[in-house]
Amino acid sequence: MKIFTYYQQDGRIIDRFDSKGAVIHPLVKSEKPFQIGCMYLDQNSVLGMHEAMCPQLFIVTEGSGWVRVEGGEKIPVEKGTAVFWDTGENHESGSDTGMTAIVAEGEAFDPERFLGLK
Repeated sequence: MKIFTYYQQDGRIIDRFDSKGAVIHPLVKSEKPFQIGCMYLDQNSVLGMHEAMCPQLFIVTEGSGWVRVEGGEKIPVEKGTAVFWDTGENHESGSDTGMTAIVAEGEAFDPERFLGLK
């Protein structure tokens, strides 16, 4: 058995796309295009508008915040919510109070096979 940590302070600060208060800590990467990371959004944070380069699943595990696509309204999300963006979708996320999410992204996966739509 091996036990690993993924503390926020060990992650990588995201400052692209006019982001603030956003940290990603990679969890799993594969030889094929697929990876999983833990996203930390601090109080009053934003991960700025950017294009999904491949299908992406944003799974809120703690706290609450919001997500939106380009031209759309902010949609509230909280623990227990998973958001899917397809390749090419411009999107952003943020939080007033702090939020943690697991982010899975890769070429070929379909969350609708396992998750119920809200």
